[in-house]
Amino acid sequence: MSVPFFSARDVEAAVSAGRAYDAVREAFIAHARGEWTMQPKLYVTNYPAGDFRAMPALGGGHALLKWVTSFPGNPQRGLPTVSGLVVLSDASTGLVEAVLDAGAVTALRTGAAAAIAAETLGNAGSAVVIGAGVNGRAAAASLKHRGRDVALWDIDGERARVVASALGVGTAPGLAEALAAPIVVTVTPGKQILLPEGSLGPGQHVSLMGADGPGKAEIAVAEIRRTRIFCDEWEQASHGGELAAAVEAGSIAREHVTELGSVLTGEAEGRRAGDEITIFDSTGLAIQDLAVAIAAFERADELDLMRLEL
Repeated sequence: MSVPFFSARDVEAAVSAGRAYDAVREAFIAHARGEWTMQPKLYVTNYPAGDFRAMPALGGGHALLKWVTSFPGNPQRGLPTVSGLVVLSDASTGLVEAVLDAGAVTALRTGAAAAIAAETLGNAGSAVVIGAGVNGRAAAASLKHRGRDVALWDIDGERARVVASALGVGTAPGLAEALAAPIVVTVTPGKQILLPEGSLGPGQHVSLMGADGPGKAEIAVAEIRRTRIFCDEWEQASHGGELAAAVEAGSIAREHVTELGSVLTGEAEGRRAGDEITIFDSTGLAIQDLAVAIAAFERADELDLMRLEL
């Protein structure tokens, strides 16, 4: 049996930022309604070097298993931080349908989730993406697709300028200016606090995309409690995301946090006032990967893909 293999370039050719946004948004809704299911992300750790993650999901007539890594030190070696494979199967027969590059799938769904949260929870105004790696690039592209005025900031100023030029967006003059934007998306390794206590102003929204594992954080626990808190999925976020430290400290509990999918279905309130500060903690869900993988697979016949013999 031969199956198509989607390289990173193939995934990007198959799924635009707009298509990823729509697909991931529908996946959030399907998961909130119980139509799409997934098990908790399984971490196989090799800290301080990095970790491996196994992520299964079922929905839309397909099943998925994503085997992906996060090794923050890799860029210094000329290697990608995120690598791995996504295996898409037919849910009715169990047969493998496609294999996809995990890094490209991850970038598309991360960018889409950041923009969905910003559009759902944020006010009007410009957006700044902090971090110009592959995931930050995808977030900027998704926000631009939604019609936002977008700028990038990165600790590596030249990288920010190169990526911004390629996307047709601007660059923020400094970190302080970036963090003051109406919409902020943080896509960093999560090694340092970007948002200490008291740093966010009235009406701001922050999509926190970088702290997707134990020990990572982009916002101080004390600052979390000053905000309306949203996440992608409570069980995962409370154990391995931005909210984990706040939960461990007893600063927040389940009743303080709203899942984004519930807002999208109309079952829960989103932003309640223009001056409210909102944050979205993203840990990355397998149902998001499934949505992007299905969107890519739908275009398999249109692309000249390598095929794998299984």
